[in-house]
Amino acid sequence: MPTSTAIEVGRRIATIRRTRRMTQADLARAAFVSLATIKAIERGARSPSDDTLDSIAAALAVDPSHIITGSTRTESRVHASAPAISAAIAAYDIPADVPPVPLHQLATTVAQLTEWRLAAQYARIAEHAPQFLTRSLTALHHCTGADRLRAAQLLAATARSADAVAYKFGHRDLSARLIDLMRWAADRTEDRIAQATAAYVRTETFFAARAHAQGLAALERAIDASPSPIGRDTTAARGALHMRAAVIAGRADDCDAAEHHLAEARRLGDTIPEADYDGTQFGPDSVRAHEVSVAVSLGRDHIQTALDIAEKWTPPDSMPAERRSGFWIELARAQVWAGRPDDAFESLKVARFIAPQHTREHPWARDAAATIRRLKRADAESLTAFTEWIGAV
Repeated sequence: MPTSTAIEVGRRIATIRRTRRMTQADLARAAFVSLATIKAIERGARSPSDDTLDSIAAALAVDPSHIITGSTRTESRVHASAPAISAAIAAYDIPADVPPVPLHQLATTVAQLTEWRLAAQYARIAEHAPQFLTRSLTALHHCTGADRLRAAQLLAATARSADAVAYKFGHRDLSARLIDLMRWAADRTEDRIAQATAAYVRTETFFAARAHAQGLAALERAIDASPSPIGRDTTAARGALHMRAAVIAGRADDCDAAEHHLAEARRLGDTIPEADYDGTQFGPDSVRAHEVSVAVSLGRDHIQTALDIAEKWTPPDSMPAERRSGFWIELARAQVWAGRPDDAFESLKVARFIAPQHTREHPWARDAAATIRRLKRADAESLTAFTEWIGAV
């Protein structure tokens, strides 16, 4: 068992189970383990094996890092999967000698990958991404007509989920290759929404390279090429591009562009309900979260905007875990700058509760934790434990 004790693990499992309104018997059935095993684990008399932990986490619809928060287990699995993901896409334009799976079956598995991405369940994505990438590529090469267009959409979505893992865990070269694959697939969908989504994700490469002005230019071209916002899907596609453009404009210290794109995102967001559109969350709540992100991106002179928003609004539980966690991490950064380390620490703890692995891999969360630790060296043991967990010491 990693650093979490058996008693702590048992308590976390019991807490999550109760929030899911599951009995111990329900969890046992869903995880395919005995009721006696669940009871023993929850009272701390037994530590779950890796396989049992995976089964319980799957039954509870959480990443294993929600249960064992102090481990490097997810990191190890993600890094171990990188060569297999790389191999799966090495010959993306050459048909593999494997039988294709039916498109409806492939669509189901790709939808599951998307759900895991939005929920920041990176270990699950890492485990399945190589196989799903191979299946998606095979489908694209074997299908014709309308089926080929659908297969291209599924490949683009699969590459996006795999990229989420590669990017978050620092495999930047692999991330760039996956984004190129996503764009290649999107071009074969003949779907301008899919192409807009690929442009949205491509922004990661500009963030990674700190090429913010170039990224803003690329997004503005993508906005011009995106379909007119005449329906929910097209409105969400363009609105998401404006949200992303506002953030990268802030990083480029272009306040006018940031305000323009944020205003456009707000205008479009007010016309449709908050929802997942083609794998990207958009709507009034997403725009509100990005208002905080833009304020923090613009720097210390704009932190009051972020603080004022957080006083009146926080992300609802219905939003994807990754986006909710990101809000609290960015708020923590603003609170550190405002000289409110206690509030910042509380925000980081909320972010960790929502999406542990996303929080642990986020550089701003690590920076904020390190700063809080320097300011409060004699503070509670929980702060020391947190900074050790996030790798800030």
